[in-house]
Amino acid sequence: MPSVRVYQKKQLRLDLLNFRQRQMYALGSAGVAAVKARLAAAQGPTDSAAKPLTKRYAIWKTRQGKGNRRNLTFTGDLLRNFQVRTVSENRAKASLSTRKDRIKAWANQKREAWMVFSPKNMAAVVEAARKMLEAMKPRLAVERALGGKQR
Repeated sequence: MPSVRVYQKKQLRLDLLNFRQRQMYALGSAGVAAVKARLAAAQGPTDSAAKPLTKRYAIWKTRQGKGNRRNLTFTGDLLRNFQVRTVSENRAKASLSTRKDRIKAWANQKREAWMVFSPKNMAAVVEAARKMLEAMKPRLAVERALGGKQR
């Protein structure tokens, strides 16, 4: 099954995705939301405190009124642009669309990995998948009883 690119200009359209791709989009969105929440709390890839800022940058960022924690939200553009971009039946990929944000993300990734799932992020995705499967369970039992598609 080919993957589907997800483009968002003013409004997100999911009408071209089949049901499994919709589920993967929901799981991918849950994972991205968990990563963004971890970054907003200034936590690193192991759910501990993120690396401290350099002294000069911490002073400058504090003077700008943004605090002195590494939360990747000086302007807000980087994390606002970090979204699910490609969806297939068994994979959802999140990335940044603009070149400027990709360069910023690459530089921040070299300092400390941030585009990774921490243990809490993985648990959040597993919980979202569990809820999704619980919601599907009654429908799957009916399909099987009626002789519907089975794999």
